[in-house]
Amino acid sequence: MPRTTYQPVPLTQPTAEQPVIVHLRLPPPNAIIRRHRHTWGQISFPLRGSMRVTAAGTTWVVPTMRAVWIPPEVEHEVVTLGETALHACYVLPAASPLPLTTCSVLEVSALMRHLMVALADSVPLSPRHRQLSAALLLEELRAAPTLWPGLALPTDRRLKALCDALMEEPGSALSLAQWAERTGASERTLARLFRTELRTSFAAWRQQLRLAHAVDLINRGRPLAHVAAETGYANAGAFSTMFRRALGKAPRDFMAHRADE
Repeated sequence: MPRTTYQPVPLTQPTAEQPVIVHLRLPPPNAIIRRHRHTWGQISFPLRGSMRVTAAGTTWVVPTMRAVWIPPEVEHEVVTLGETALHACYVLPAASPLPLTTCSVLEVSALMRHLMVALADSVPLSPRHRQLSAALLLEELRAAPTLWPGLALPTDRRLKALCDALMEEPGSALSLAQWAERTGASERTLARLFRTELRTSFAAWRQQLRLAHAVDLINRGRPLAHVAAETGYANAGAFSTMFRRALGKAPRDFMAHRADE
């Protein structure tokens, strides 16, 4: 899938006087913010749509009401999935309530969402209001539940080519033998690399990827038949069985829960 490189601006650095800065980003559909790093921590939060964040050898598919914490000096890349609007929340390391060495996915509360909207550059606030909102946002970040760990990524170029292609097309039905023909490695070699580099199998890694994309599609309100087709399942029934086994609830129950949030 062709992607448009997006360079977000401004990059206002947080300070002791203003330890939290929030920018609203409106990238083009299917854009990529290429690998970079900065001296502050960052919360990436899709206000609309979803994104894929890669950092520290791991990738996360992040729908609305979820956010990724990226500590200072950690190289990361952001890919928007379709039409997306997102908030980039910069946090001064000295003020951070989150670990400065570990990335994580956080659940975004309704209050956290409203505070980020209020602090975004497009919304003028009095200095007192901004200080109070920033302090409360830091407390919300401290209390936010940590969610799924994300998908580990390989370093071997052949396995990386396979994983990158699957992330672009999670519903691909190609077998490991067929991927071997495309990557220039034998099926046995790829299977071994999955075990040694990612501590899992090809089938298990692909299922976790599909599950992450399914959660994204469900979050967008897509019909179950569409979700099943996009994630490589023959029908909604087969997809529902996988989903229930993995998350402990049926997709319809998950959708009802998301509607209540």
